[in-house]
Amino acid sequence: MVLEIVHYGDKTLRQKGDQVTEFDQELAQLFEDMVETMHDAPGIGLAAQQIGKALQFCVVDLRGIESEYEYTLDGSQPPIELFMPMGLCNPVIEVIKEAETTYEEGCLSFPGIQADVDRPDFIKCSFQDIKGVHHTIECNGLLGRCIQHEVDHLNGVLFVDRMKKRVLKKIQPSIDSLKNDTLNK
Repeated sequence: MVLEIVHYGDKTLRQKGDQVTEFDQELAQLFEDMVETMHDAPGIGLAAQQIGKALQFCVVDLRGIESEYEYTLDGSQPPIELFMPMGLCNPVIEVIKEAETTYEEGCLSFPGIQADVDRPDFIKCSFQDIKGVHHTIECNGLLGRCIQHEVDHLNGVLFVDRMKKRVLKKIQPSIDSLKNDTLNK
């Protein structure tokens, strides 16, 4: 079922999510609904906060996206179709290489708003899947960036918080307008 995506100004976007402790049918259904919502939007990642739930859970799916990136999942490199879409519960990110890259990011909670964001290029993310099994993914490029963006959401951090002031200043009127629209619904 396609869920409603909340927009900037909704207080849930600033909430740190609670840990996922139940790996049950309810979580499996949330996973399915969030993946359907993400694809419908369309997007490559979606955090629970973006559907109004303060939970340490997000989904990511880069299948069919033309982008170069490297990854290992639990020390091997299975075909991406075997593990995506991914459901990440209680993810923790560690930066592997401090070097940053700049990339124009968008966000489903900020429709039509995009701007450059600097992020570390190579990360390691430890997480549990929707059955509670522990995994580690090391990745760079768009996959690393997408995971960082979604994990930020789980901690109440938004991509606008990561922008340089001069970049943010250019899009501030659009952000303010979106927030006003959201608060006046």
